[in-house]
Amino acid sequence: MDRKKYLVVTAGGSGLRMGTALPKQFLELEGRAVLQRTIERFREACPDIQVITVLPEGHVAWWRHYCQEKGFNCPQRLVKGGITRFHSVRNALEYVPDGAVVAIHDGVRPLLSVRLIREMFDRMESVRALIPVVPTVDTLAVLDRTGDGALKDSGELVDRSRVFGVQTPQMFRSEDLKAAYAQGFDTLFTDDASVARRYGIPLSYAAGERNNIKLTTQEDLLLAEAILQTCG
Repeated sequence: MDRKKYLVVTAGGSGLRMGTALPKQFLELEGRAVLQRTIERFREACPDIQVITVLPEGHVAWWRHYCQEKGFNCPQRLVKGGITRFHSVRNALEYVPDGAVVAIHDGVRPLLSVRLIREMFDRMESVRALIPVVPTVDTLAVLDRTGDGALKDSGELVDRSRVFGVQTPQMFRSEDLKAAYAQGFDTLFTDDASVARRYGIPLSYAAGERNNIKLTTQEDLLLAEAILQTCG
């Protein structure tokens, strides 16, 4: 199966939890914007990949200027984000043809390895959808909230061995994912896998990476800097 590779980078969020005026995807990490590092990792893994970057409407011009100023000459189609992640991805999929493999990746996950990207694309030769996951290491508790907002034990026990954290990139045959995104929006759609699952696309899973963290807070940014200094 000889399918072209497409990358949809979701970078349309405002990043309020980071507590900075500039959205987190544009903050510098060891001298380069987080979003630039994310795209560069995919371009290193697959030099011929077609890149679609989803941005906040108010920062499209900012990103164009950044790329020019920094000499970041990656060909990319810029798409304005929607009111939710679901709508942002659906906007981007308008520019992805049928017959391709499309990877959807969080723009603020810049630390994934080239190996993971290549291995996942290789596996897409034989599966319809591939989702990276990591085992949960913490003990989990199911709690209920009381009327005053306090937490109380629900009495439920969780088998930690069956619980995994879901990461990106999530990869799909493009015609499958486009059909899935033709569904109506549901607040339970928290990632592309949940959209595909509702549509009935069979999901396969790959071992994710602990370092493939999503940068959400200032502490995450410090951790990412430490990882880069240690691992490069």
